[in-house]
Amino acid sequence: MQGERRDRTSNQDRRTRGGERGEPRPPETDDSVDRHIARWRDKAPFDERVEGIVTRIQMLNRHVRQVKERALAELGLQGFEFETLHRLSSRGAPYRATPSELAGELMVSPAGITGRLDTLEKAGLIRRIRGTEDRRRVDVELTDTGRERWTAAMKLLDRAERAMVGPLDEADRDVLNALLKRMLLRVENED
Repeated sequence: MQGERRDRTSNQDRRTRGGERGEPRPPETDDSVDRHIARWRDKAPFDERVEGIVTRIQMLNRHVRQVKERALAELGLQGFEFETLHRLSSRGAPYRATPSELAGELMVSPAGITGRLDTLEKAGLIRRIRGTEDRRRVDVELTDTGRERWTAAMKLLDRAERAMVGPLDEADRDVLNALLKRMLLRVENED
């Protein structure tokens, strides 16, 4: 009996120490989604695998949004400012678009884009250029300062995104990318 107690105690000690040789305990393998699923198990009808996938996607999306907000704040940019600079940058040199083109791409009203452009112009991140042939035409152009600020934001975001996928090797990244693409194609083609 006493020998059994000693065996149980030593097994329990091994578990808390991490193994028979006293190795450190492995890091916890349950994430917040595992705990969420356990909390709802037998209380709501859902497929645990599907719930795990969708909830993890939501949690990672929330993380990306928070990282983006912090990175932009560090550079003194608001989200709408970055998105406008991003659209202009995507066009390549000379980084120009009309206000109506930007409004369409950013899905904002003409009045909304005017307010955005006013803010960016005051900050020296864009400039408005009148057409030489048609004085009614106005192009929006990214300034050197705007391009530098956008580039700095992209570098911060890239670093954060790389850190997030850091636990995955290249093969894992390829597989995950392909799986997510299949899922996205499915929902994009449902319409």
